Amino acid sequence: MNVSIDSEKNFNYLFGAINLAVIFCIVWLLWVVFMHPNAVMKLYTPMYGFSLIVVLLSAIVLMNNVADYYPFPQRSSEGFGLFLRGIILTAVSILLMLVLVYGFFWGFIGKFGIAYFSPQSIIASGGSGAEIFVARENASTAIVYFCTTFLWLAIFWRVGFNRWPWQNDSRGVLAWSRLFAILFLVSIAYAVLFHPHVCYLFYPAQSKAGVEPWWAEFAGTGSAFFSLGLVLCTLYWIISSDLLWEGYPWKLMEKDGEGTFLKGVVAFFATLAMGIILLFILFKVMNYFWDEAFMGGQYTDGPNFRYIHAGEISGFFILSAFILKNYFNNFPNFGGVWSRAILRTVISLIGGLLIYLFYFSATATFFLGKVPGFAQPDDTPLVWTILFLCVIMIQHDFFEGWPLRKTASLQTGAEEIPAEMARNTA
Repeated sequence: MNVSIDSEKNFNYLFGAINLAVIFCIVWLLWVVFMHPNAVMKLYTPMYGFSLIVVLLSAIVLMNNVADYYPFPQRSSEGFGLFLRGIILTAVSILLMLVLVYGFFWGFIGKFGIAYFSPQSIIASGGSGAEIFVARENASTAIVYFCTTFLWLAIFWRVGFNRWPWQNDSRGVLAWSRLFAILFLVSIAYAVLFHPHVCYLFYPAQSKAGVEPWWAEFAGTGSAFFSLGLVLCTLYWIISSDLLWEGYPWKLMEKDGEGTFLKGVVAFFATLAMGIILLFILFKVMNYFWDEAFMGGQYTDGPNFRYIHAGEISGFFILSAFILKNYFNNFPNFGGVWSRAILRTVISLIGGLLIYLFYFSATATFFLGKVPGFAQPDDTPLVWTILFLCVIMIQHDFFEGWPLRKTASLQTGAEEIPAEMARNTA
């Protein structure tokens, strides 16, 4: 059993803030090495870097939410020890990212199935945009859409269905069954929400491969930024119900502590409805500040920007929820579950707005090398947000929150530290 400093009685909030500051510095260092447009790797084009980082987050979620770490130990006490387990899981996630992008999407699906997943296949097909930079950006856009759909449904499945209906099966059966079930749903959702737009990225439009975006008339844009914004707004409520609401209200529909079909269906449609409402509210708020959007509008006037910006704001809310849960002990921890849930949600929304103000400040422009302003085609805030989430999840899931949280399973060599010694107030 993990022994942590998770209670309000002994949690050291100062140490949590210091830990968050260190994580922020790690994220900044990774950004300078891999993403900063004037630094080392310069992967932030921005869609190419976006695709790599969203696939990395998908690999982390695959290892944690979908596979329950199969075939690796679920906890450090069961095998490798804390540090070796964390390093192995991190390395496997990075390897999965490389295999999925360059092997699966570029080398397999893009070569033998759907050309737009591979820059090389786009170039080989000829036509407008058949040069490496544009082709890579278009292929990366498709990968971002597919993996965002995976993140949505994988995280939802863990919150809604969890181990159902394989709760009585082995870890291997559970992992593979859940993976194939999620991928089946991802394929359908991607085909409906994103595929039509990707087919219209090219000239002439691939009208025989994908229908004209069905949302264009009522959304005011044929861009799949509408779908991406909706998915991210929905994902915020899924994550909030898991992290901030302690699994409620969906937990009321569990049976013997396990997910049920009813719980999954209700959670899916309820969070989707809340996502639609959040998207509508954020869109109206932007209309208030920037006037009504119109089809063909450029920059902040375009409906496509308003929808992706709503998704970016939801990303800040999600990051704020993770920070509150992991570095500030899910404050507050008093009162009833519903009052706690409401207060935490309000805090996460305020925190998300503060992150928003930081990201679009002159400070972030200097440190991240980003283009100043709100509606710049060369700026994608989700890349920095997802990189931040990757580092947080690696610390919390792969390294079990160390050093902020120390468990009885923390090992040095072959000897375990007793639970009494692991229990501390940082």
